[in-house]
Amino acid sequence: MPVRPLRSILYIPASNPRALEKARTLPCDGIIFDLEDAVSPTGKDTARDTLVPALRDTDYGHRLCLVRINPPDTSDGKADLAALAMLPIDGILLPKVSTPEDLEVEPPHPLWIMIETAKAVLNAAALAAHPRVAGLVMGTNDLQRELMIRDRPDRLGLLHALGQTILAARAAGKPVLDGVHTAYRDIAGLQAECEQGRDLGFDGKTLIHPAQLDVANTVFSPTIHDVERARAEIAAHAEATARGEGIAVHDGRIVENLHVAIAQRTIALAEAIARNS
Repeated sequence: MPVRPLRSILYIPASNPRALEKARTLPCDGIIFDLEDAVSPTGKDTARDTLVPALRDTDYGHRLCLVRINPPDTSDGKADLAALAMLPIDGILLPKVSTPEDLEVEPPHPLWIMIETAKAVLNAAALAAHPRVAGLVMGTNDLQRELMIRDRPDRLGLLHALGQTILAARAAGKPVLDGVHTAYRDIAGLQAECEQGRDLGFDGKTLIHPAQLDVANTVFSPTIHDVERARAEIAAHAEATARGEGIAVHDGRIVENLHVAIAQRTIALAEAIARNS
């Protein structure tokens, strides 16, 4: 199965024509065109009218293109769904999802869902397994507020929710993206959060500013060493198999079929990133 890089997914306000134009030149793996939180309550119609022709007429290349709509049970959410119905996008990002019943909407596009409530975390397995759901996105700011936890660099109070959502996504075979780091000038903090998210198992990170792209792209990319080790493990296992042996040893480490699968994915991800670059 082809691997799609999702290292850096940038939120773009749908009401900003300059940002919509600039996004097609940025080194991000995906864009979330935001009609919800990034748009004022009085600017929803204008944002929708700005976004629709941009999506219709602009080629965003290899980038994953999602649109975060307003809650679909609101008048703005219904208007968003109607306006987007025939547009060439990769998915609709639903906010404030808590239960599978919240997924009973009828856009022709795949659904991505925000995990930003306590109920959503508790129902993450059922939500991720839903056939309409294509991917999950952490809404860490809303979740932190609802859980009434302190804002800590190590995100201690969020770790249970992050881990449970990742488990649900992996069990369902769906991609899952980490939440935003809102202090966009805090590059060291972003670096640490990206590394934590990568090591927890996220596919990439959602971002709020182009200045954050390089860090996310670097952290979530296989290194040259990662690729070299992957190729060596595949070669060692192939040689062992040719000798009639089920396992191999490379650099003092056992290499079994599962390690070969991981190595193959590492190489495929690196090759996909190189193609997009």
